Amino acid sequence: MRLPFLLTLPRVLRHSATIGADLPPDEAVVVDPPDAPLRAALAAATAGDHGPARDLLAATRAHAQWELRDGYVTRLAEAALHNPGWLDAWLDRAPEDPDAALVKAELCVDQAWEIRTAARARQVSRDQFQAFFALLEDAAPVIGTAAELNPADPVPWRIALTHALGSQAPRAVFDDYWAEAVARDPHHYGCHTAALQYLCAKWHGSHEEMFAFAESAADTAPPGSKLHALPLSAALEYEVLTAGPTTASAGPDPFAPRVAAAVTRALALSAEYAPGSREAAGFRNQLALMLLRQDRWHDALDTFRAIGTAATKYPWAYFGDDPRQEFLETRSGVRIHVATRTPFFARPPHSHAVPATGWTADAPCALAIAAARPEDVAQAALMCGISLRTAPASATHTYIEAVPDLKPAKRSVLSTEDRLTTAADNFTTGEKWPTLVLRRTPERCGFTVFHKGRPLAAHEWNTTSPAPDHTTVAATAATLSRLFAVADPRPLSHILRSTGNPPRHQSDLLAALALPALPADFGTRPEVLDTLPGNRVLTRRGLLAGMRDTMTTQDGSHPPAPGAYEPRTARWWLLRALGLPLFTAAAAYAWWNPDIGPVRSTLSTLTALFLAGQLTAAWRRRRAHAGKTPR
Repeated sequence: MRLPFLLTLPRVLRHSATIGADLPPDEAVVVDPPDAPLRAALAAATAGDHGPARDLLAATRAHAQWELRDGYVTRLAEAALHNPGWLDAWLDRAPEDPDAALVKAELCVDQAWEIRTAARARQVSRDQFQAFFALLEDAAPVIGTAAELNPADPVPWRIALTHALGSQAPRAVFDDYWAEAVARDPHHYGCHTAALQYLCAKWHGSHEEMFAFAESAADTAPPGSKLHALPLSAALEYEVLTAGPTTASAGPDPFAPRVAAAVTRALALSAEYAPGSREAAGFRNQLALMLLRQDRWHDALDTFRAIGTAATKYPWAYFGDDPRQEFLETRSGVRIHVATRTPFFARPPHSHAVPATGWTADAPCALAIAAARPEDVAQAALMCGISLRTAPASATHTYIEAVPDLKPAKRSVLSTEDRLTTAADNFTTGEKWPTLVLRRTPERCGFTVFHKGRPLAAHEWNTTSPAPDHTTVAATAATLSRLFAVADPRPLSHILRSTGNPPRHQSDLLAALALPALPADFGTRPEVLDTLPGNRVLTRRGLLAGMRDTMTTQDGSHPPAPGAYEPRTARWWLLRALGLPLFTAAAAYAWWNPDIGPVRSTLSTLTALFLAGQLTAAWRRRRAHAGKTPR
């Protein structure tokens, strides 16, 4: 496999910076971002105020916005899962409120699934199953109450269908629930997806029944309805989650034509929605996954363009604990595959897809604070491959931010981390001083602390997330107190467990660590250091230029080339004489060891050749200057 990779590596290096360059940056991608009204309701609920949530759901009920209502109820129930106080207060004040009862019904089902988890049945213990079924039994009357309080609402029946799935209700019960749901809204997407899960082979149906149900719903759906993507959900369930046909026969897959038709139908539906549409985000994320499974890399890249920043938890949560990271790695992999299929001297293929726009307002702002002087940071950042701007924060601290590169470095363009985090990972390597990388968006703030090239701790405050557990927070606080010489980590733990106001908690943490305060306009625009006195741009260098400058300068700037011959210092000869056998041995070992990837092997080889070239050229110049003819 190494030879094909080496043959396509030049294509990747040449085209990776341009293919997918119109995609939003990785740091702007958010999983299931709420709209503005829901964001306000979630923030208020976290603070203990149920008023905005009450008004939000009342409006959806008054205007019969059942799809929107379903999504809001799901997110509010998730918020109440670990912080139920606001919902309890709402029910105490208005026990007959149909909106509060609906959130409570969804919460009861969520609590049951929280205990069971989404693992396969063979991985769930007997005690978990007993608690799961007991909670589902308790949830049944709560769901019934929600349905009685608002008879026209299909959402309680969507919850009932989910309840039937987990409680292993017989088909007759499922059919009754389904009839009640479609009587209220025959094209409700949430009810159809819940029914599809019940009918899939891993639960209570079969592949044939699942596909037939999805295709029938799509055939009768109105134009533009998300139900046209329901066969795509069936295809995903069949091909990805159940790993295709269950028989061992060598014949053709009987469902392959239906999978292909589902993808084609979903592509047509995606074209009817605007790029970056939150409403289309769910099926577009599924579509991107199915396209790459069919090796339709260009179509998959166009779909990622249409998704923009609106990643969703599913289907990516099926492949790892971090859906966002899975989304980013998949998107990066698609770019690489497109690059490997583009001839070296050809122009990258032109896309007719319109990329999503409007994401810049929600893009996170990032700023680092290094416990070092600006000149020390400049010297350390020579080889990070990313242009940076620094500004003095105090006598012993430096602000750092990433600035745009007209032509990004090829070795960093496909990284799934934000550019400043990637740079900090690099420029802290071998340094004794720690660096705190801070991030801020409208609804969350976070940080990652680096020391000696390693991320040692990270944390995020989110307006909709519960307080983290004490063990995790204590470990993070201990790491911070050790790196920044704080005697008592307990105040840090208190700040890390705070909720409700992420920007304030982030600022409180800096004060507790005795670090300089953030610039006043941090979080309002991407670059905030350009107005600070003493700011300086560190233009990125190529790999070889960075290595050269690291060996020839102490202050982060490459010295001017001398006009006449100047003898090399003993230190110069010693460093290269030691480096050449070291990198030569490393390259030989890397190519010999199959566990070391081709990228590291190639870099070690190029470094050894570069040092050999430098030594050879310097030796020839020295002999020529001495009046001897070089070989």
